[in-house]
Amino acid sequence: MSRALDSFQLYFRRTNKPLWLFMIAISVYGLLLVASVTRAFSVNYFKTQLIAVILGYIAAIILTRLNYREIANYWYLVAGFCIFLIVYTLLFGQSASGSSGVDAKAWIKLPGGTTFQPSELAKIGFMITFPKHLSVLEERGLLRNPLYVISLGVHALIPMLLTHMQGDDGAAVIFFCMFLAMSFAAGVQLRYFALVFGAMLIGAPLAWKYVLADYQKTRLINMMNPEADPLGAGLQQIQGRISIGSGQLFGRGLFEGPRVARNSVPIQQSDFIFSVAGEELGFIGTSLILILILALLITVLYCARKASDPMGTYMCFGFFGMIASQAIFNIGMCLSLLPVMGVTLPFFSAGGSSTACFYLGFGLVQSVYMFKHDTDKVRLRL
Repeated sequence: MSRALDSFQLYFRRTNKPLWLFMIAISVYGLLLVASVTRAFSVNYFKTQLIAVILGYIAAIILTRLNYREIANYWYLVAGFCIFLIVYTLLFGQSASGSSGVDAKAWIKLPGGTTFQPSELAKIGFMITFPKHLSVLEERGLLRNPLYVISLGVHALIPMLLTHMQGDDGAAVIFFCMFLAMSFAAGVQLRYFALVFGAMLIGAPLAWKYVLADYQKTRLINMMNPEADPLGAGLQQIQGRISIGSGQLFGRGLFEGPRVARNSVPIQQSDFIFSVAGEELGFIGTSLILILILALLITVLYCARKASDPMGTYMCFGFFGMIASQAIFNIGMCLSLLPVMGVTLPFFSAGGSSTACFYLGFGLVQSVYMFKHDTDKVRLRL
């Protein structure tokens, strides 16, 4: 018993304790919001979320015991497995509603009737493979070579195109944001970023005509004026804003929101969980979400700064890019500042796949921090 206690104390001493503190606070807060939402449904979202959180923490602890460099040396297995899952989902997956071919075909059915969204796991895989790619190029002095910079773009395009083909453009955008964050951290020259954004501006009209589906165009149009279709495409954002505003400063009280109980906001358990916090806990509750996420992101950047090698830094920036971009896009769409795009609020939205996978990313960041004094560097292999 004493040896186990000593081992736990030694383990905990090596971890980043503020990161644990913020993660636990976010987990508890998120579970409370999901518990409140659950009363409006016959489905027990709280039970699913609690199981996902527990499994996520177990997986995170296992990852923290592994050297992230050793994990990255198996990048080809990680990449192959993630591509296989997304392609399998593209061929045999189903939509969230359960009928294949409707909306995003991004879920696979597991035994027992549960579903899993492989693109969420692929984000964590990208946190491993792309930093490995960057670190190898940096070690060989190739980050200024245009051909090798293009190879980074091709690397990022693979998950982006595959998730776009599924109809899950929200995931594609998050992959792009992770790509930008890690490339920026690696010191890729700014002219390449300028070229990327220039190409996006030039290609925007073509994307509008040939790439975006009709419902995506409608969402973009309604973002600027949801009231133009208050019972259709604008319904979700209008109702979300009403719920957020109805909470005023302190909210109606946790488990007391009448609009939450009536399920007034479509998909409030997931994409619009921010509106639940707004109605029941008011401006104070929504501000607390922002503060906790910001504190988490600052701590992740601290871990990136303390990393003992560039690859660890890039992994932390990958997690930073994923959490920051999803939080911005989710809250933006809840406030009608951005179009609805099916992006969840990290650690708060109900969803077993996304929740559990976010904790895997947390585990990788902790691994980077815990092995910051490890001088026995694993040789980088491509």
